[in-house]
Parts: sequence; C-alpha cells; structure tokens
Amino acid sequence: MTHHLLRTLTAFALLAMFAQAPVWACGRCGCSSCASCDSGCGDCVCGGCNCGTVVRTIYVPECTTEMRTVTRTRYNREQREKTITVYKRVPVTEEKTATYTVMVPETLTKTVCYNVTKPVWETKTREYTVSVPYTEQVEQKYSVCVPYTEAVEKTYTVCVPYTEEKEVTYKVCVPYTEEKEVTYRVCVPYTEEVQTTRKVVKCVPVTTTKTVKVCGGHWETQQVEVACGGCGGCSNCGCGSCGGCGTRTVCKRIWVPTTETKEVACTTYERHTEEVPYTYTVCKRRTEDRIRTVKLCKYRTEDRTRTVKVCKYRTEERTRTVNVCKYRTEERTRMVNVTKCRAESRTAEYKVCKYVTEQQTKEVRYTVCKPEQRTRTYTVCRYECQPEEKTVAYTVCVPETYTEEVPVQVRRMVCKQVEVPAGDCGSASGDCTGGRGRRMFGRRSGGCGC
Repeated sequence: MTHHLLRTLTAFALLAMFAQAPVWACGRCGCSSCASCDSGCGDCVCGGCNCGTVVRTIYVPECTTEMRTVTRTRYNREQREKTITVYKRVPVTEEKTATYTVMVPETLTKTVCYNVTKPVWETKTREYTVSVPYTEQVEQKYSVCVPYTEAVEKTYTVCVPYTEEKEVTYKVCVPYTEEKEVTYRVCVPYTEEVQTTRKVVKCVPVTTTKTVKVCGGHWETQQVEVACGGCGGCSNCGCGSCGGCGTRTVCKRIWVPTTETKEVACTTYERHTEEVPYTYTVCKRRTEDRIRTVKLCKYRTEDRTRTVKVCKYRTEERTRTVNVCKYRTEERTRMVNVTKCRAESRTAEYKVCKYVTEQQTKEVRYTVCKPEQRTRTYTVCRYECQPEEKTVAYTVCVPETYTEEVPVQVRRMVCKQVEVPAGDCGSASGDCTGGRGRRMFGRRSGGCGC
C-alpha cells in the first residue's frame, strides 16, 4: 500500500514539473529579456552577459517515520463452569426363589432265579498208534560241479569318435529404427467463472422500549426541638431560642425517596440471512489430441551361415583273449545216516468233562430314582443408572479489541531550491554556446530550445 502511494505522488510531481510554462533565459546571464538567440548575448536588456547561477526547484524523496494507530484483537482465556448430568451404575442385590426337581435314589430287594452249570469229570481208555524212529547207514551217490578256466578269443565292437566340419545356416534378428506418428491426449487446464449465491448473516439493530423503575428523591428541611443540656446554661451556649434552659429548635435535612416509571429505548441486534450473488473462478480441464513423432525399434530376420565342427562316431571290430570259467560234473559216493520209522500200538487214559445245569435263587438289590420337588434361594445382582449433577470447568477464549501505535515508514516528495550554472560563457566569440542564448528551464531539448 505504501509503495503504491509513493509511486502516485512521484507521478503527480513529475506532471507538475513538466506542466509549467517554458521560461526563456539567456544562456550566459540567465535573464529572460533577450530579443533572440541568433543575435547573441550582446543584445540582452540586462546590459551584459555575466556568468552566474540559476535557482531551480526540484523534488527530492524524503523518508519519515510516522506513528499510526492500528486496531488489533487478542484473546483472553477465561475459566467457566457448567453443570452436566452423569449417570452412575449402582449395584442392586435381590433374592429370588426357584423350584427344581431332584431324582432321589431308593434301594429295593427282589428274588431272582438263575441257572448254574456244574462240570462232571469221567475217566476213559483209548488205543493209539505211535511211529517210533530209528537210524540206518546207507551208501549214497552224488554229483559235484568242478570249476576250471579256459582261454577264449572274443570279438567286440568299439565306437571311435572323429570330428567333421559342416556349414550351418542360422537366423539373426537385426534391429532397425522406424519413425511413426502417435496420437496422444493431453489435459489442458482452463479457468471458468461461475456465478452463484451465498448466504450472508447480518446483524440488524432493532429498537424497542421497556418500562423501568428509577429510584430518586429530594432533601427536605425539618425543624426539630431538642433539649438544651450539657452546655452549662444559656449564657455559655449563646442560643437565644430556648427561652431558658429547657429546649431549643434546630433544623435538619431528611432524604425523601421517590420511585418513578420511565420508558427506556433498548437496541437489540437480530440475525438476518440474505443470499448475496458472487462470482468465483473454477479451474477445469479439457482433453486435447496431439500428435508427436516417436521412434520405434523393430526387428527383421536375416539368414547367415557359419562353419561348425560336428563330432561323429564310426564302428570298429576288435579282438581280445578272455579267461572263461567253466564247470564239469563228477560222480562221488558217501555214507549217509537215514532215519526210518516203525509203527507201535499203545493204550492211554483220558478224562472227559461234562456240564450239568442246576436252577438256583438269590436276593438282588437294585436302585430306583424317584423325582422330588425342592426349593432354593439365590441372589441376583443387577445395575441401575442413577443421574448425578457434576460441575465441570472449561476454558473459553474471549476476544478483546485494543489499539496500538505502530511506526510506519512514509516516503514523500519534498520541494527544494537548488542553484545550477546559468550557461557556457567560455566561447571565443563571446556569445552563448552554439550561437543560441536562450534555454528553456524545467527541461532541456535537443538544441538550445528556441
């Protein structure tokens, strides 16, 4: 804001300087009564051309410091209290009665018939045949395979490797570059103004009247008779109104209160909402198709040849002597023990067990469960919510407006009077520079300004 003000003041000062009427003066003496520039400075009315100085007005910027009052806002923290309701869970114990069924066991006795099997043993005789072994020596012939070694000539086949050169054709992928135009899309941003309305809350003053009671009053003077005592007599107190040493009349002020009813104007502010139109700028994007040239790398297949070495095999038959193990059969004899059996009859006694069934009785005890109703008392705990008021302290930031004096740098253009040389008097001809003796104050043209 200060820079804009300084620029405006400078522009007005320059316009004021250039708007002044041109004043013609002699280039040597500075006088404004020269007849013409061509006649030289000898025709000047001033009577001669004296080299001197000319007083000119210039504007110089000057910076000053001013104290300005600025309104500022600060926030004060205040402690406030509010009452809130807090619910607490209070346990409540209750006793309840429940009826349940219990199966009570009962023992009973009954007679049961059952069958018992008893074993009975009998002795019997039987005959059986037994094979009794005995040993005899017998001459036995057997065959034996006797090994022996024999040299045999054997033919075998061997694969002998050898190398052979061969020309092979193979394919190679050769890369090359090709230019191609590709279309791509670009999101170009642009701004667009949108008109809409917004709600503005204004505080409108509303003046109302209300009746108030004003407490007032006035002073009244009353005459009261008081006893004239403690003064030592009328001659000592000097009062002549008592008529003796009895009573005297005095004046005292009494305040008489009054109550008046007045109509007082009150101003309150109501909040009104209005819809105000306003314009805002929205940044949007549109899609544009553009074309660019890209280089594509492609491949083409070329056939090439190369010489490779191939390993091959040929078959050769060779001969070698091998020892072969063979067998021949020989007959031999030996004495062998042979076991034989002969049959013999024998007698044996054995016992046979038989089972006889008998019926018997016995007393059996068994248990029977009978249902029985019983009652029990148990405790149940439940929770109840009880409200309780609690005071809570909280902090509020209250705005406060205050004024403060701040130093501000102000730049102004100040008018000053300066002395400058009147002109060039050093030429040989004795006239003004270039034969022209008039100059225009305020600004200098390309020549002398005639």
